[in-house]
Amino acid sequence: MHGPQPIRPIEDFTAESEPADGASHIAGDCAGLNFYEIDRGLRDLLPLYLAEDDYRHLQPHFHRLGHLAGGRLDELARIADQNPPVLHARDRFGRDEDWIDYHPAYREMESIAFGDFQFHAMSHRGGALGASGLLPAVAKYALQYLFVQAEFGLMCPISVTDTSIHLIRKFASAELRDYLLPKMLSGELATLWKGTQFMTERAGGSDVGAIETVARLEDGVWRLTGEKWFCSHADADVALLLARPEGAPPGTKGLALFALPRRLKDGRRNTYKIVRLKDKLGTRSMASGEIRLEGAVAYLVGDRERGLKQMMEQVNLSRLSHGVRAAAMMRRCVNEAMIAAQTRVAFGETIVNYPLLRRQLLKLVVPTEQALSVMLFAAGSMDQVNAGSIEAQSLVRILTPLLKFRACRDNIPVATGAMEVRGGNGYIEEWVHARLVRDAHIGVLWEGTSNINALDIVRRAVGKSGAHRILGAALKRRLDEAASLPKSFRDRLTLALERALAFAERVAAEPDAEASARLAASALYHVTSAILLAWESSQPGVDARRALLAGFVLEHRLTVRDPLAPVSGDWEREATDIVLTDQPAAAARVATLLDSQ
Repeated sequence: MHGPQPIRPIEDFTAESEPADGASHIAGDCAGLNFYEIDRGLRDLLPLYLAEDDYRHLQPHFHRLGHLAGGRLDELARIADQNPPVLHARDRFGRDEDWIDYHPAYREMESIAFGDFQFHAMSHRGGALGASGLLPAVAKYALQYLFVQAEFGLMCPISVTDTSIHLIRKFASAELRDYLLPKMLSGELATLWKGTQFMTERAGGSDVGAIETVARLEDGVWRLTGEKWFCSHADADVALLLARPEGAPPGTKGLALFALPRRLKDGRRNTYKIVRLKDKLGTRSMASGEIRLEGAVAYLVGDRERGLKQMMEQVNLSRLSHGVRAAAMMRRCVNEAMIAAQTRVAFGETIVNYPLLRRQLLKLVVPTEQALSVMLFAAGSMDQVNAGSIEAQSLVRILTPLLKFRACRDNIPVATGAMEVRGGNGYIEEWVHARLVRDAHIGVLWEGTSNINALDIVRRAVGKSGAHRILGAALKRRLDEAASLPKSFRDRLTLALERALAFAERVAAEPDAEASARLAASALYHVTSAILLAWESSQPGVDARRALLAGFVLEHRLTVRDPLAPVSGDWEREATDIVLTDQPAAAARVATLLDSQ
């Protein structure tokens, strides 16, 4: 199914036998919908970013996961959120066999993720979803995007298992790889070792160099002593963490990377304790806790003098995953808001017809589509890296923090805005909005705050790596390929790109880059997304409305505006109508509107 699909007609939400009582006045939600089939953007873009054979093979799996995400997964996620994990410190004999109990709903979601779809293994071995080889990054992240629209919390264990496998494969000794990888790559839950990373300590969150955990080499065995303060997926079978070997220098240079198994080779529990679980605002289905290491056995991974640099590969992969998760949650918010707007009547009118609400819906749609485009472009660049492209390495270097920085920030107002569209019911825990709002906030905390990611973009990706120049060249090529769009519009995009690149470079050269780092990072993200949206709209099989979304980004994020000037006139109203309708956009009409901006 590649053509446009309407979200859902209002009659679908009320059973034929239901009397016209008060319940019929309550707006519907997304329950029971196929999240793939209602996502025009994703369906249009996957053939553009996936090889034809991969797309053909994976189409049934996208449909199947879309159905699960709108159905059974959504049901399980609601239950798991209401029944968080419970920590047990001792067994009935008084032994310190600390373990965590999960609700059966969470276990069933694990079975879908790790057993059926094998998210953790699809980038590392063949066999997942019937593929003979490795699945491309675009496919993995598109599948994650669908999964997260139902369940966010479990994506943390999924992602850190995937990224832990990457680090073990790349940096561990042959002996350690042989010990861990068969377990971590298993497709059977009974034998699977799930992974995680423990970095944060009370002394060191963003300031990683302040980590206090000590590693001692005793009789050829590394033993770790210290505490980890925020450990998501606290009972993982193997955790990657940083510790400072005795005698190593202070700061980040003295940190080494270790793999910490939950159980030793003889089956005994390793000597560390889950002290308590965190009572979190969101991600309630997944266990985050505090860990006390009491001489725990661990295995050195890679070069002991390059621990942080090795760990940062996992952090950057996790940042990309966070951007994907933010894009996914925004999509769920948009779908919920559209359903509510189409099925709620107030003052004798379906509320989607009110101009103020249409403007509010547009503010939800635009950042959602921006994130989808940047997410797929970043994933496609990762596939090019895996194919040997040097240029793509620079693209991934800058796109990863850009997506993490801006999409995770946008997710918060989008979640709140979608709740507002539903009204008071959106504040009630029976509906999905409260969970979406809670979960949205973790994206600006995990794997670096907004400030940390903005500084990474400006100081390192731009200032040290010069990755912005590679990004600029790639975007200019895409503008050249979008020749069907009006020249005046492409010229405006070209000017915005040149200004954003020059501004980022100027900020990176300043002694104090912090003051303008977030502004420069946002400008790079917005111009990247605008050009991608415009280019995508010009490609065969992609709806032309994506160019209008680019126009909105250009007008409202990259152009100076008088805050007291009236709202833009005819072009914006008509463009909004086209963006919010289910009908395909006429390319000629879109071009005329863009030319009149």
